[in-house]
Amino acid sequence: MGLDLLIRNGTIVDGSGTPRYRGDVGVADGRIVELGRIRSAAEHTIDAEGLIVAPGFIDGHTHMDAQVAWDRLGSCSCWHGVTTVIMGNCGFALAPCRPEEREWYARCLTAVEDIPTAAMLAGIDWTWESFPEYLATVDRLPKAINYGAYLGHSALRMYVMGKRALHETATDADLARMAAAVKEAMRAGAMGFSSSRATTHVTPDDTPVASRIAEWSELDRLVGAMAEVGAGIFQIGPDVSGGEAQRAFLARLKRLAVETGRPVMFGIISSRQGDRPNPWTYQLEYLDECAAAGATMWGQSTTRSINAIFSLKSYLPFDVLPAWRELRGLPLHDQKRRLADPATRRTLVADEKRMKPRDNVFQGGGAATTDPRKPDYANLYAMKDVNWDDPTVAELSARRGVHPIEVMIDLMLENENQVFVQPLVNEHPDHVLGMLKHPRILATFSDSGAHVCQEMGSSLQTHMLSYWVRAKQAFTLEEAVRMLTFDNAAAWDIGDRGLVRTGYRADLVVFDESRIRPAMPTVESDLPGGARRLVQKAEGIAATVVNGQVTLEQGQPTGNLPGALLRGPAARA
Repeated sequence: MGLDLLIRNGTIVDGSGTPRYRGDVGVADGRIVELGRIRSAAEHTIDAEGLIVAPGFIDGHTHMDAQVAWDRLGSCSCWHGVTTVIMGNCGFALAPCRPEEREWYARCLTAVEDIPTAAMLAGIDWTWESFPEYLATVDRLPKAINYGAYLGHSALRMYVMGKRALHETATDADLARMAAAVKEAMRAGAMGFSSSRATTHVTPDDTPVASRIAEWSELDRLVGAMAEVGAGIFQIGPDVSGGEAQRAFLARLKRLAVETGRPVMFGIISSRQGDRPNPWTYQLEYLDECAAAGATMWGQSTTRSINAIFSLKSYLPFDVLPAWRELRGLPLHDQKRRLADPATRRTLVADEKRMKPRDNVFQGGGAATTDPRKPDYANLYAMKDVNWDDPTVAELSARRGVHPIEVMIDLMLENENQVFVQPLVNEHPDHVLGMLKHPRILATFSDSGAHVCQEMGSSLQTHMLSYWVRAKQAFTLEEAVRMLTFDNAAAWDIGDRGLVRTGYRADLVVFDESRIRPAMPTVESDLPGGARRLVQKAEGIAATVVNGQVTLEQGQPTGNLPGALLRGPAARA
């Protein structure tokens, strides 16, 4: 058999969790057709001597719904070995949408996910209205990774109810139309239905997004519509505003999961924020209780803290203050000149006293950058590398004997790309490890495509391999690869990906286990219209293969765009 691609002499970690083995991988027509010692000829050969050959990583929690329209590569996810993403999480989506509402939908994504409205309006050829039409558009778009999509609750509610969706209970007629749309979406290929009860999810007018207005009975009806079709996952952004609110949310979610029988997913975090938050272990005990009651329930976790990111080129905690606001409106070179002036620095330090004091209101990455509280400098890190051991601004302040703001200014003048990291949740590595060790937790909460200048979660996979596997030896490589591949493929019912097995789609990543790691993030103006975003690449990945074609070699795009739209099981049936 002639092969399209031969990966020779690699060490195969096949995604199942079983021990690695040495072998070749032969690919034809987008699938793995041979494993072992292969003598067949191939059009293209990769020498993987000394390298790991693994399934491409699968990220189930992204917000790349808009980005897919203009970014053929699928960055930043593609640079971290990700070959498949699921978008449309937390109820936010671009379909269904009437033409006259397009800018409103874009502004909502800006308000919640920090995806610039101007970039969306410039970068999207918005030709669809219905959700099936959106899927057809994604199917046609040239792309280097695979995409699956949820039907989003806020989008659906707005489409059916108009502006009533932002303040009214759905009528029986509204519910009937929404339930019919859910069934239509599942049959067209939606991976499921997503929603949100998170208090951080607000409209441009700082009011709750549409999904938060819905009563639980509405969710029962819509998830029940998936149950009638017999397919689809329910993903929801949880209410973590406080311990009591979280307990009430989870109790009601358990009832929905048991009664509908559909698989349910939500984000798991460890947090000191909010009103008397529950211990992080409460959520793990809850997952076990749900399983005992007959529910299929998954928690989604990051592999490190979820952070607000600050820099001279993006946001700073002080941007809302009068003196800072004047300075930050200047070109970068003028900002740096004024930051070096002692009198200006004294004014800027004094202006900090105007900042709102810290309180117990839960803040996500959005509000932490656009409506920040006075920084806790002992929880604000000056990023020097990607090893999770950076000095705090408070430590540097004590060491240098100057105000913390002076420290930050000095570091930014030394390096205009200096990044500061404020952990919002998952601050303690031991808590993150405890979550990742739980059998009902999926390592898949990057938020890639969202919070483009506020957070940086797209490196979830390479951080897992460099920190938890290589540095801390908390997982074997085989365990970690299984968590990033087969576990996620199984949870989303993606039956032909996530393993290096004959007959499976040839989504593969070839990497050096001794070198793989995230690179340092930078701020780039590479969105449509020149809008800025955080960019983080990776080191140690030799090649990424999607549907049998090499898309990246040593981090550089090959020009191949073999990515596919992945349709859910109702459409496949």
